[in-house]
Amino acid sequence: MPRPRKWRRVCGMPGCARFGPLGREAVDAVVMTVDEYETIRLMDWENCSQEQCAARMGIARTTVQGIYMTARRKVADVLVHGRMLSIEGGDYQLCETAGCCGAGKGACPRCGQHMNTKGQMEYE
Repeated sequence: MPRPRKWRRVCGMPGCARFGPLGREAVDAVVMTVDEYETIRLMDWENCSQEQCAARMGIARTTVQGIYMTARRKVADVLVHGRMLSIEGGDYQLCETAGCCGAGKGACPRCGQHMNTKGQMEYE
């Protein structure tokens, strides 16, 4: 029996979940999971390292590496072949605080709240 997948902590849902080529109809859509999107957002947009990304998502660094490679491959497929991109599904759990990034130790850079040793928000 395989080990159950661990939920990946995600700050928030993407503002736009469908992207596609202009001027022609895209037939095949590439589906990117929400946790793949979060990995791309953290590593490419927020310039986090794999270790920082792993801490913020509550998963192992090697898991982040695999998710990131899959996500980049999907983005390349969309760009090279002019396919539609849809962001949906995956094994994720939204942070309890809206707009919170769930940063591992110390205060969250977005909401300023602190996390305890179990990665849960501490409310004052």
